[in-house]
Amino acid sequence: MAESPVEPWERQSGESVQAFEAFAVYRDLGPTRSVTKAARQLDKSRSLLGRWSTAYAWVMRVSAYDREQDRVFLAEQHQARRDIARRHAKLAQAFLGKAVARLQSLDPRELSPGELLRFFQVAAEIERRAAGEEPAVASAQDGGDGQDLGSLTDEERRSRMDQLRRELERRLAEADQ
Repeated sequence: MAESPVEPWERQSGESVQAFEAFAVYRDLGPTRSVTKAARQLDKSRSLLGRWSTAYAWVMRVSAYDREQDRVFLAEQHQARRDIARRHAKLAQAFLGKAVARLQSLDPRELSPGELLRFFQVAAEIERRAAGEEPAVASAQDGGDGQDLGSLTDEERRSRMDQLRRELERRLAEADQ
């Protein structure tokens, strides 16, 4: 059975246990590492560690190790962002479902059209962000079509709320598919 290749930051062929332990100390010193610091930490001679460093290419090996650590870190960050986006999408769907259920059970006279509009806008914004879309530019005072909600009659507001409710239901139905 063939052996798998040894990574540069692992113990190398022909490298003694002591030399590898010294390399590990050097490697783990981080960006400010030096052979002198490693020698001090190990209470070994600087010249001995210098010979090991040259013989076993410590600088090249720690460079490979640092790149691998960066790669692993970036992959973890990417996965964390994906997990967050999935969680937020599920939360947004649940919130929208509850909002729709509540809206359907409400007597329209219980909430002002402005309150209903704000509920819709918040839920839709959460859904957009969870899907990775840019935030909407319409404000709570702007009905999304440039219309000042304060200037609408009660009937126009009710009509706008019905329109928003239908849009919310449509989005929820799309999300369920």
